[in-house]
Amino acid sequence: MKSVLIKLTIRVVVLTTALFISCEDNTQALKELTSDRQDPIGTAVNIRMVYTDSTKVQAILTAPKHIDYTNLEFRFAEFPEGLKVVFFDDAGNENEVLADYGILYNDTRLIDLKGNVQLKSFEGSVLNTNQLFWDAENEWLFTEQPFTFEDQDYNFEAVRLDTNKDFTKFQTGNLIGTVAVSEAKDSLAVKK
Repeated sequence: MKSVLIKLTIRVVVLTTALFISCEDNTQALKELTSDRQDPIGTAVNIRMVYTDSTKVQAILTAPKHIDYTNLEFRFAEFPEGLKVVFFDDAGNENEVLADYGILYNDTRLIDLKGNVQLKSFEGSVLNTNQLFWDAENEWLFTEQPFTFEDQDYNFEAVRLDTNKDFTKFQTGNLIGTVAVSEAKDSLAVKK
């Protein structure tokens, strides 16, 4: 009986020693496995975000789904089921942007809108395209995609748009359509 007990004790000691020797700190390996994960920090449905500056409402964003990736090194938020943004100018006029998909890059403040993008101003002008970038920092819009623009003076199609938010400074590619032009009298003409 004594020899059986000694053999059993030796086996337990050998097994326990083997277990302790084979165990190692896997903390670093676990960190490496999870460091490449691209999981969002959160997901929200039927959201309404109000952007203010000095207690003045600048914009209201609504979307059926918002996925927040601000936990990643390059932070962004995604709107995979579309979005609507109502912007207010200094006079309180509403301008509206609709898109089937949107992504907001937090650090660059660049917004990429895709799919049936429509920008409507309070004055009645409408811009339609498949993709539009909005540089919120510089209040600038641009696209390399074909687009249409229509208001009381313009009705045209073009490829490539580069403009400020008021459409007072813009460049496009080749235009197709009509543009109203006013003719000014030459101030250097000789008077009789």
